[in-house]
Amino acid sequence: MEGPIDTTFIHLLNQHLGIARKVGRIYFPDADDREDAFQEMMYQLWTSYPRFDGRSKFSTWMYSVCLNTAFTYRRKIRNEKMEPLSLTHDRIPDHAMASEEESTALLFDAIAQLSPLNRAIVILYLEELSYEEIAAVTGLSRSNVSVRLVRIKKELEILLKEINK
Repeated sequence: MEGPIDTTFIHLLNQHLGIARKVGRIYFPDADDREDAFQEMMYQLWTSYPRFDGRSKFSTWMYSVCLNTAFTYRRKIRNEKMEPLSLTHDRIPDHAMASEEESTALLFDAIAQLSPLNRAIVILYLEELSYEEIAAVTGLSRSNVSVRLVRIKKELEILLKEINK
């Protein structure tokens, strides 16, 4: 690929780079694994871009590629090594936490405990994608996305209560 395709792709990628970072943050607690997965996402986006037909928004397509890459890469990591326990499992939460950064970290910890598909749905929902867009990325029906989101919200509420005990 050369010429305008390169610059268009790079421009779109730079606009939406946070998508890959968020997916990495949710699926890979280890910084080294996260960075390796990020590189794999960039590679998959580059090689898949010629097949991007514009029927969906670039961001929706990018979520789909990044999530699929994260699922595949995570399976590869599990086959190569045992997943270490996260330091957050041993942490005693501070009930006086008030900063937005700490609250966000707790939310990410809770989201990380969800199943891979539910994590993907939450990420897309937090990015304010429509139910139709979430359905397109995940391969679920719109009604299934709606039902899952209700259940996921309840599950997150329980997880956050457990984390804050």
